[in-house]
Amino acid sequence: MKAMSSHEKMSRRSAIHCLSGLAGSAGLVLAHRPSWGFYQPEWQTAIDRGLQWVAGSQSKFGRWTAGNYPTAMTALAGTALLCSGCTATQGPYARNIRLAVDYLMTRVRNNGLIGDPLSDNRYTYGHGFSMLFLSQVLGEEEDYERREELIQVLSKAVEFSGNAQTKSGGWGYVSAKDGNDFDEGSTTITQVQGLRGCRNAGIPVPKDIIDRAKNYIYSCKNSDGGISYSSRNRGSSRPAITAAALASLYNAGDYDGEHVPPMMDYCKKNLYGMEPTRRSFGHWHYTYLYYSQVVYRQGGSEWETFRNRLYNRVVKEQAQNGSWQGNIGPIYVTAINLTILQLDKSYLPIYQR
Repeated sequence: MKAMSSHEKMSRRSAIHCLSGLAGSAGLVLAHRPSWGFYQPEWQTAIDRGLQWVAGSQSKFGRWTAGNYPTAMTALAGTALLCSGCTATQGPYARNIRLAVDYLMTRVRNNGLIGDPLSDNRYTYGHGFSMLFLSQVLGEEEDYERREELIQVLSKAVEFSGNAQTKSGGWGYVSAKDGNDFDEGSTTITQVQGLRGCRNAGIPVPKDIIDRAKNYIYSCKNSDGGISYSSRNRGSSRPAITAAALASLYNAGDYDGEHVPPMMDYCKKNLYGMEPTRRSFGHWHYTYLYYSQVVYRQGGSEWETFRNRLYNRVVKEQAQNGSWQGNIGPIYVTAINLTILQLDKSYLPIYQR
């Protein structure tokens, strides 16, 4: 018997899980519903309610938006739906995912940018999140023509990111050319993770782009192990950017380089506890989107202890309608929280150990 490819295994696993999700959303019971023994019932209930809210809030054009960032929000929301195990062809949210892909395809520019530079003054976020989302879709896409279309779009997107990189190796809110070579940490991390997703999906990514991005992160590290805002504006360390930078270094294959331990120590000191007073650093949900990925890769009891505290806190903050509230807008916070809550299901290659 021919062994199943990794693609076939993922497709079957996705189909089984999404069928179970469909049964749950319809009030049915499957005798062999997949079970993650560590998932507490209230966690799964929160996930189901959140996914249903996300699907129900999608516009007829396939997009979501908040803060006038439809490209970024659509990619984030689509990624949250993919984390449930659904694909563009299988599961209760398949249509939503397809519509999101269709919408993002309308945002593709001739130069490879996925976004609208005329209406979005921070278009590199949307570009990076879109690379991540579409690269995960590509891994499960079964239609030949759509696969070829995605490969072409992502290949051009990688090319755009390379051209948009600054001399320092980072990225800014816009391309280096449009932004006078300004760069900052959070957009750099978005590009690195999007590029990693593309590489995982088989899209060629020049090694030089990643090497320069890693060196950029190293150059922004302060003596306390934290990462500063920008190569041009060092200042104090930023917990959110440090967590994201550490996750992106993992994505870039740097798990134990000389810069990683002090960054990890900084994050443990500032982020591991999750006390309410620690929200003072701002961008809490963005921070834990990335720091949860870091601790998840540690695995074992360290992840379990951290996960239980984080998940319980996130679940308690969910609104009655299934969404979460916070800065930028509910779709932003809800998509992030759903991604965090579904990390342990390990459906997306980008979030696997």
